[in-house]
Amino acid sequence: MTSFESAPLAGRRIAVLMGGLSPEREVSLVSGRAYAQSLARMGAEVIEIDAGRDIAQALTAVRPDLVLNALHGAWGEDGCVQGVLETLGLPYTHSGVLASALAMDKAKSKAVLAAAGIRVPGGGLFNRHEAARDHVLAPPYVVKPNAQGSSVGVFIVKDGANRPPQELAASDWTLGEEVMIEPFIPGKELTVAVLGAKALAVTDIVPRTGHYDYEAKYGEGGSIHVIPAQIPDHVTEAALRMAERAHDALGCRGLTRSDFRYDGVNDDLVLLEVNTQPGFTPTSLAPEQAAYVGMDFDRLVLWIVEDAGCPR
Repeated sequence: MTSFESAPLAGRRIAVLMGGLSPEREVSLVSGRAYAQSLARMGAEVIEIDAGRDIAQALTAVRPDLVLNALHGAWGEDGCVQGVLETLGLPYTHSGVLASALAMDKAKSKAVLAAAGIRVPGGGLFNRHEAARDHVLAPPYVVKPNAQGSSVGVFIVKDGANRPPQELAASDWTLGEEVMIEPFIPGKELTVAVLGAKALAVTDIVPRTGHYDYEAKYGEGGSIHVIPAQIPDHVTEAALRMAERAHDALGCRGLTRSDFRYDGVNDDLVLLEVNTQPGFTPTSLAPEQAAYVGMDFDRLVLWIVEDAGCPR
């Protein structure tokens, strides 16, 4: 139920982009529907658009006042759709072209974050076939596509593994010819949402599957979210400030979520990546953090809508 006595978005015509072309399509559909339901509760006229390559024509036909971008993954989160929206001159939510492209490219975002003094993992980019033939780093290490989200195509190569993931050399691999390979960082999986320029909270994600994979992120009961994270105060403060600095360094707008690993044994906090369009599923972390600081779901959506603009 909405927390508003009136309808703050009455008379606004809002297109919600969802679905799309990436492997994260199904998650995006869930996020988009949650956004759409919230907008409708607040009185908006909502047009749900399952985004395809005819997105410019679809938006021109419906002529919205603004666009809420609920797309996840390649094409919807990497600057491509943002460029279309800029060309059409439509106000839209979340980050703009450059910030979206930078954050989605793990190698380039790591370079920008490191230059800003933020601790990021080592490792680098490797051809997938080379990475499938032999260990390019000493195990344990993590293999992930350079430009995907939602833990799609991620492999944890454990200490003592005889060979790398053979899936990397498969003929049906569609996640890019180069993969990011990083040393595995033990410890806690932490995340911090940033709204505007302010970090909200630190959540400790405890996956039931052993690591924070796709099922742990989106499956019912796939993980436990501990908020606030039970970590030393100085680590909480460091994570909050690092998330804000990362948001700023990449030029992000609106809502982002930064993911960390914290090795409590060595007191080592490392920023893994910045997500420019965090999920809005029933298990999503950013709405939980907003609620924790006193902003319910509809008020969070209203903030995101009011922050929309063009150019971004």
